[in-house]
Amino acid sequence: MTDALEGLIDESALAKWMDREGLPGTGEELTVCPISGGASNEIFELTRGGERMVLRRPPRNVPKGRNETMLREYRVLAALADSDVPHARARGVCEDASVLGAAFYVMDHVDGWSPIATPGQWPAPFDDDLSLRPALAFELVDAIAALGQLDWRARGLEGFGKPEGFLERQVDRWFAHLAGFRFREIPGIEEAGAWLRDHTPKHYTTGIIHGDYQFANVMFHHGAPARMAAVVDWEMATIGDPLLDLAWVLMTWPATRGEATGQSYVDYEGMPLRDELMERYASRSGLCVDEIDYYIVLARFKMAIVLEQGYARYQRGGADNPKMQAFGEIVLDMAARAAELARTSPL
Repeated sequence: MTDALEGLIDESALAKWMDREGLPGTGEELTVCPISGGASNEIFELTRGGERMVLRRPPRNVPKGRNETMLREYRVLAALADSDVPHARARGVCEDASVLGAAFYVMDHVDGWSPIATPGQWPAPFDDDLSLRPALAFELVDAIAALGQLDWRARGLEGFGKPEGFLERQVDRWFAHLAGFRFREIPGIEEAGAWLRDHTPKHYTTGIIHGDYQFANVMFHHGAPARMAAVVDWEMATIGDPLLDLAWVLMTWPATRGEATGQSYVDYEGMPLRDELMERYASRSGLCVDEIDYYIVLARFKMAIVLEQGYARYQRGGADNPKMQAFGEIVLDMAARAAELARTSPL
């Protein structure tokens, strides 16, 4: 067993579980390889019986509530079956932490590329041909337009979230969350929170939201034209206001050519501007985007707190992923941007 698998994957136990669940390759040799993934969970490629699958599980030091998050991820992924939302097919989920030391699930392997594989640049042919890049952005927006329109009740997601009062409780919920690990001042976070309380939209549509929707959490098919292969990393999914997913895309997206964004892994040259994406989303979803500033402030406010939790864990020695060290400056930038938009928005 390699060091990367030690304590994370018991190949024999996993193979036996796969056999019991009737996953492909029953009785055949199982090969497990780590995949470079996000900062909060571990991802492995499984090969068995000629089939390629992916296993997703919490990190070695399982944070409180992360097992439950795994089960929520799988539930929403399974609910997307046969929908127009690009996704990996759900294969099986294990609630029994005794198998691998944590809850986990298995899904189909997606043959495609991730925008974070080579930060700051696009793969061929999108690297040289700027005319191909707008389709990447429109595919990104089209997927959440489709997601937000799904009948979440009909897909078995009743009780998955609390859609009633979703926006009204966001500020109090996230400030309460922050209080559980806060260890430093975050300039702008209180200002943004106060503005959000005063500018909560009176009416909104509810739907499935991804919760962390951006280029980092999607995959595209190889080659042109741009075609999304899958939306991934559903750990923050819930039932809420779909416009928050759009705002998650727009919160670092340039409004004008050459605007600095603070999001270093994306090259925006040749991309449509923020207003163009809003128009595309509105036309595909049928939702009004007139109050988008509220959602962008909320997205930046929430992102700052979410990343601060990871940064706090890293500072206290509770996380071993060095990526979390970089969260410190990103948190401060997000909070400052949230406060700045709150001060300047015409809403």
